[in-house]
Amino acid sequence: MNALLAIIARDIRLAFRAGGGALQAVSFFALTIVLFALAVGPNLELMSEIAAPVLWTAALLATLISLEQIYRADREDGSLDVLVETSSLLALTALAKATAHWISTGLLLTAATPVLALLLNIEGAALWPLILSLLIGAPGLSLIGSFAAALTAALPRAGLLIAIIVSPLYAPILIFGAGAASAGAAGDPQYSANLALLGASSLFAAIFSPLASAAALRFNLD
Repeated sequence: MNALLAIIARDIRLAFRAGGGALQAVSFFALTIVLFALAVGPNLELMSEIAAPVLWTAALLATLISLEQIYRADREDGSLDVLVETSSLLALTALAKATAHWISTGLLLTAATPVLALLLNIEGAALWPLILSLLIGAPGLSLIGSFAAALTAALPRAGLLIAIIVSPLYAPILIFGAGAASAGAAGDPQYSANLALLGASSLFAAIFSPLASAAALRFNLD
């Protein structure tokens, strides 16, 4: 347990260093929302209607650009080989690294959402469903992204390949996350169903992604 906590703490520290990915992801998230608000213009009613899908899409893209960093530092300093060779429960190590990515990226994006939501004219009653959907769905994004990063861990520049791999896998989380946020804002009874499906998607990723990530790492480094 101490070893897993050490991995999480180390990855979080690396994420906030220059080039670590966390601050770039938040900056990209904020820039996307600002540009969208400028593009829509003064039509506040339209902006409010499509704010939830826009915020969810921006959060997904911001998460995506940071995925390559999950195993990058370990690959560059050679510690990835040590982790694969010495870890008896490599799936738990992969889970720890996905957790660190979620804390340094997913939680950071969620924390920035209330401020950026003001630019999209989101009402206070609609903000909580949006934040809740991000809290439930963002771990799934990091878990799936961790698998794609493990699958391409041996490649020096795999950002585009990771994006191609995760795009179809991210679709259910995006659909249910944006659907839950929009339904919650409108008081639609589909809110609970979308939220449940979103939670199921993240839970499915939590069960299978660490196992798949461990298998991918062993395959790449054999």
